[in-house]
Amino acid sequence: MAMVCLNDFEEYAKGHLSKAVWDYYAAGADECCTRDDNLMAFKRIRLRPRILRDVSACDTRTTVQGTEISFPVGIAPTAFHCLAWHEGETATARATEAVNTCYIASTYSTCSVEEIAAAAPAGYRWFQLYVYRNRKVSEQIVHRVESLGYQALVLTVDVPYTGKRRDDIRNQFKLPPHLRVKNFDGVFEENAGLEEYGVPANTLDPSITWKEIYWLRSLTRLPIIIKGILTKEDAELAVEHGVQGIIVSNHGGRQLDGDPATIDALSEIVDTVQGRIEVYLDGGIRTGSDVLKALALGAKCVFIGRPAVWGLAYKGEDGVREVLQILNDEFRLCMALAGCRNVSEINRNLIQFSKL
Repeated sequence: MAMVCLNDFEEYAKGHLSKAVWDYYAAGADECCTRDDNLMAFKRIRLRPRILRDVSACDTRTTVQGTEISFPVGIAPTAFHCLAWHEGETATARATEAVNTCYIASTYSTCSVEEIAAAAPAGYRWFQLYVYRNRKVSEQIVHRVESLGYQALVLTVDVPYTGKRRDDIRNQFKLPPHLRVKNFDGVFEENAGLEEYGVPANTLDPSITWKEIYWLRSLTRLPIIIKGILTKEDAELAVEHGVQGIIVSNHGGRQLDGDPATIDALSEIVDTVQGRIEVYLDGGIRTGSDVLKALALGAKCVFIGRPAVWGLAYKGEDGVREVLQILNDEFRLCMALAGCRNVSEINRNLIQFSKL
């Protein structure tokens, strides 16, 4: 079967992964309203294409944090890639290196940060960080990734507690015995007992505040990107605390059900930031048109989560490359049809705002 669009990879993954693994990847919190709205919100946005613009050559390149990437789509941090493909995150890393875009490695990887770096030594990598009750755990992994050449920290701030994912509870989801969260080998062994997504329960610190940004900045010279901001108030605080970027994210709809779709939250954050730091977005990106809409509303780059896992389930590294290539081709075509010759020509004039 020809894989024509990202939905084809979704259908393949759904048909070939076990029910518990599929449900884990697909899960949203509670009634999944936010997860589903991430997708539907893009469909409500209309474009205002310009014509007769000589689009014989369209350049999709852009930069994030000063580094050039081939097009403004990267891989969002998603856990447990070995559930989808035996090579797991190392395959994802090789695919993003080959396509020359950004891969955000998850804390909850089934390959270690060292294995990921070794698999794609020339790849452009960021690392997704959580803050643990035991600060030494977070501190040690920051030093590890900095020494390995990861180029930014993505502090995920929307998980003081894990959202209620009903299917995971029904399935009693846990990692199979042959897999583990490799970044924590030997770290939590003394804390035997109830486990949550591969690590002992209650290890994340729900008491963290903005002061942890200063603590992180004291540990590292890496840029700090905050992932999980949905309001202008928090966007302003992020700028005031000296971070280098924001990922507008609702965790794929896996945390607070009833959050806004990320594309609906984007404009107020971009307007608040006013170019002082870069703003990115994840959640609901499925087509090149979605990428174009997000950039038109002010995102510097977007990140895909579930589609990368579907690509892995289809054909490992080659599947992830196919997913990225399809998005790149679709994005280039949508740029041309909208009259944009390069990424800098994409702006809000492309968006049709409904009149009440």
